[in-house]
Amino acid sequence: MLYVGVDLGTSAVKLLLMDGKGRIEKIVSREYPIYFPNPGWSEQKPEDWFAQTMNGLKELLSECDRSQVAGISFGGQMHGLVILDDQDQVIRPALLWNDGRTYEECDYLNQIIGKEKLSGYTANIAFTGFTAPKILWVKNKEPENFARIRKIMLPKDYIAYRLSGVHCTDVSDASGMLLFDVKHRKWSSEMLEICGVTEEQMAKVYESYETVGNVLPEIAKELDIPETVRIVAGAGDNAAAAVGTGTVGDGRCNISLGTSGTIFISSEKFGVDRNNALHAFAHADGHYHLMGCMLSAASCNKWWMEEIVGTGDYAAEQKDIEKLGENHVFFLPYLMGERSPHNNPNARGTFIGMTMDTSRTDMTQAVLEGVAFALRDSLEVARSLGLHIERTKICGGGAKSPLWRKIMANVLNLKVDMIESEEGPALGGAMLAAVACGEYKNVEEAAEKLVKVIGTVEPEPELVEKYEAKYQQFRQIYPACKPLFELIR
Repeated sequence: MLYVGVDLGTSAVKLLLMDGKGRIEKIVSREYPIYFPNPGWSEQKPEDWFAQTMNGLKELLSECDRSQVAGISFGGQMHGLVILDDQDQVIRPALLWNDGRTYEECDYLNQIIGKEKLSGYTANIAFTGFTAPKILWVKNKEPENFARIRKIMLPKDYIAYRLSGVHCTDVSDASGMLLFDVKHRKWSSEMLEICGVTEEQMAKVYESYETVGNVLPEIAKELDIPETVRIVAGAGDNAAAAVGTGTVGDGRCNISLGTSGTIFISSEKFGVDRNNALHAFAHADGHYHLMGCMLSAASCNKWWMEEIVGTGDYAAEQKDIEKLGENHVFFLPYLMGERSPHNNPNARGTFIGMTMDTSRTDMTQAVLEGVAFALRDSLEVARSLGLHIERTKICGGGAKSPLWRKIMANVLNLKVDMIESEEGPALGGAMLAAVACGEYKNVEEAAEKLVKVIGTVEPEPELVEKYEAKYQQFRQIYPACKPLFELIR
């Protein structure tokens, strides 16, 4: 049988076709526009997502035996607000995960309602990217649109609805809304009341590997696929990517070095750190995960290489870096502010420690190390909860650098595994579809059989010791600079 994974990203939808043994048959991508109507605002039209998804599906399935298509599932950008009226028509463009207009609503939630209550209701606190502040923004700034709301959805779930006719979401994506009781895997009645919405306006919640319905007859006809094709709930992009990297079960870890950076730790047990420095979400495998998200990771290196140094030859700039663990220059990688663990939009990128003998190579090294140190900040929070982690997968554009992988292994003191396929949320979506269709008995079995490790970077005791000393210095820099960030914003 054949399974489709749909990754609804911020710039494009990526569609992947996989057979039951995990072989990737074809990948298609379709772009759509993003709109910035005001500074700090970020919007897209859900109708564009669906149109390009349908175009992509037609190309994806054009050369296969369409009668063998069994299931379609999803990974997708999280937190976005899609609102539908009583005719299931989109009321306004979707507010995206990187939309920053809700700072007043976040202050209200965190300061007036209170972080302790939010954490008790949802296991998380308010961030400008989350969905609940967006609902409050519409309520406060566009009351006429708020009054028309009959359904509240997330981006990938709008595609699932258009394919199946079912208003659905999954536990992992719902966890990022600040409306979901993560521990008990249900909507939080308290948060719904705070936001002025009802449970009837929310989508039905499924586990990521559950079937929500079958493809609509008119969609089946347009795509020339069986009407028995299952539409499967899917997961938020990070949870779907974790499935695609085999980060499921207890104590598994994945690091993503993309534009942003994440450290994703799966756990069989629910847990929240006392400062809510990490996101505590439900996982696509039926359990839970903790996630630290830094807003600038590989993008720090891209900024340094292309904007400052003026080169696109990253490897050439890294070839002279030899004295690991001995650099006297430090870099705070907060070019876009920071989310985990500091939750400070006013934090800024900072070099410190330069002297007259500091070289360009030293500063390049500091950028790579700064990202690793910042990810360790989140790892230390997870360790404080008693999670014992010995190794991690690594993916994303930054993971292609052997040097950066070595720095990660020794700064984090973890074995770092590279995997054969890095197709991220699209692959995870296809795997979830395969589980829902009975190809595998659960997500853990699918990950065990389909995800292959092709190499491992082992930490070196002497280098681990050197980086431990450097990290203890690094972790003192942000608290010292924090008051200055408030002055220069």
